[in-house]
Amino acid sequence: MKRLALFLAISVVSVSAQTATRGGQSASSTPPSPVVLVGGHGFPGRARGPEGPSPVTNLLKLLFENVNSTEAMADMRKIWENDRWFDFQHFQVTAKNVAEIMREAGLDDVQIGYAHADGVTQSGFWTEPMAWDAHVGTLEIVSPNVPEDMRVVADYQRVPASLCMWSGPTPRGGVETEIVLPPKDMRNADLKGKLVLGGHMSKTALAKAGALGMLHESATNPALLDERDWVNSFGDNGWSFTKGSTPLVCFSITPRSQQYLHQLLEHGPVKVRANVDTRYYDGQYPYVSGAILGTDGPGAEEVFSLGHLFEEGASDNATGVASIIEATATLNRLIKEGKLPRPKRTIRILGMGERYGTLAYLYAHQDRVKKTIAGMCIDSPAGFQNLAGTEFNWVLNPQSATSFVDAFTVRLASEYFPMVDRPFHWSEYNSGTDNDLGDPMINIPTVAPRGGHGIQAHHTSFDTPSQVDPNSLRDLSVMNAAYAYFLASAGPDQMHWMAQLALSRGYDQINAAAENSLDQIAAAKDADTLGRLLYWETARVDYNLMRETKAVKQAADLPEGLAGLQSFAGTQKTRIEDAVQQRAAELHLGTIQPSVPPVNPQAEKIIVRRKKMGTITMEDIPPSEREGYPVSAFWGPTTSALYWCDGKRNLAEVIKMAELELGQSNFDWVGYFKFLQKHGYVDFVQG
Repeated sequence: MKRLALFLAISVVSVSAQTATRGGQSASSTPPSPVVLVGGHGFPGRARGPEGPSPVTNLLKLLFENVNSTEAMADMRKIWENDRWFDFQHFQVTAKNVAEIMREAGLDDVQIGYAHADGVTQSGFWTEPMAWDAHVGTLEIVSPNVPEDMRVVADYQRVPASLCMWSGPTPRGGVETEIVLPPKDMRNADLKGKLVLGGHMSKTALAKAGALGMLHESATNPALLDERDWVNSFGDNGWSFTKGSTPLVCFSITPRSQQYLHQLLEHGPVKVRANVDTRYYDGQYPYVSGAILGTDGPGAEEVFSLGHLFEEGASDNATGVASIIEATATLNRLIKEGKLPRPKRTIRILGMGERYGTLAYLYAHQDRVKKTIAGMCIDSPAGFQNLAGTEFNWVLNPQSATSFVDAFTVRLASEYFPMVDRPFHWSEYNSGTDNDLGDPMINIPTVAPRGGHGIQAHHTSFDTPSQVDPNSLRDLSVMNAAYAYFLASAGPDQMHWMAQLALSRGYDQINAAAENSLDQIAAAKDADTLGRLLYWETARVDYNLMRETKAVKQAADLPEGLAGLQSFAGTQKTRIEDAVQQRAAELHLGTIQPSVPPVNPQAEKIIVRRKKMGTITMEDIPPSEREGYPVSAFWGPTTSALYWCDGKRNLAEVIKMAELELGQSNFDWVGYFKFLQKHGYVDFVQG
């Protein structure tokens, strides 16, 4: 009732999406209303779409008219109903269900593959988790006497997120124990057999102190008093639970329960009964793929879309897989109806476990990886459009992998979203998910939409199908279908157009960076700052020219256009140089010389060669033995530097590229890469 009351307005104002069956026509006897696409100017400041038609205009309209968000919602619910239990016995069922959905949609080459879920096997440097099943997970207050509605603190069978993923078991039949607060000094703590409430202690420290386990205090959105966080990171040294990880009991409790427990503890001991029936074992971690085969045959290039299965939430991420399946099913239906020609390249889709399933697939199908020209990863909520923060932000490729698909994605979004009167954004690369396939060692330029829930509910029990907007799901499907189909079908004319888009974006990027440089110069107060800006901002022009030229050439060679871009870049460098000297004159500083940063001589002698696809988790090194160096599993300066390591640039050049991408720092780059070499993550070609 609380959830219903809170979101009644959302349900009332939500606009229903198309109701056509997957077969193509509505089951209703009422004739469907004609599709009305607005001009994108319903609100002040809303960006209008491009004036006039483009090569994607008719495709977008056709897809909008045919994408079936009702079917996508049904697929999303079916995935969520099983995955919300988030254990490996349910994952096997989900994989079979998704494979069947793909077959019913008429997709080709539907396959279920498997990674070894044994806690030992690695895909790249990511260690596959141990398989884990859960049957019971309850926590009840025994004393003091409490109201009945507060007695049960956690129950996996009622709310699966009550139990943390990879929680260890209690002794068979359960155990009575005591809840305690975290000790101030863990070194001498005696927590034998107890459950520790909250805190930020490591699992291994708790285990050494003899604790039975922990109670996770939900902090994602404290306003959701009766919801709880979904805890899916329970490894000792990294994300997943690997062989040798500590099997502590772990419950996730609501903000209401944690407040109540703290109040009880102020007045004396709190005894509880915990009963957890879980098991770890060597199992299988499935992934599911299907395709629309291209006319170029078995050796055809491919376009790739992927979304995550095996997560607790509807928006994160049953929506991703459902939107991709609906996009591909719509394309397949239109091809069979003769409304679209079959593309020359294969369109392939993948549903899998985040990171672990993706890398397992990439290593198992390296032949496909080599011929895949582009990808899209959908790991995004499909939030209600009348809530702030639910618009989609299109995340582009890392700057080491700038691609023409970046410009194409922005152009596609700039035409589609004004058609449905909805804003959108784009941003530079920032990965917390599988949009990192643009990593030059994988070399699949990949973009990703990232939306919001409207109400912060990421990885919580509140993330249910009732919070998914069919219209947002529709928008994901249309964009994915248009992206995949246009790239899969593109011939020389279409590639030339996309090269022109990349060229235009090159001008925009170089100009925007130069404008930012000029702003900084105008605000400078001293010669040191001006000298630093003269060096870095002119270098940035060359850096951006290099990246944007590469993006254009990926699609088509435009020698005259690129010559013009080079000339434009030269003009921007001159503007920056003149602005520095002008500002120096205003400050009576004399002529400014570029302030060239010192280069570590060792860095000039080292060439780093990466050994495996994917990022570096350091899961095999306890945090205390990492010498203070950061993990490079997700995006940050060290991951940027890894991406720039191509086996040809020396480390000094790599450092410069990374600092142009993410900013200068005093980080010990040479020490970091020597640490990676010592632990077998990279090789030095020379040094």
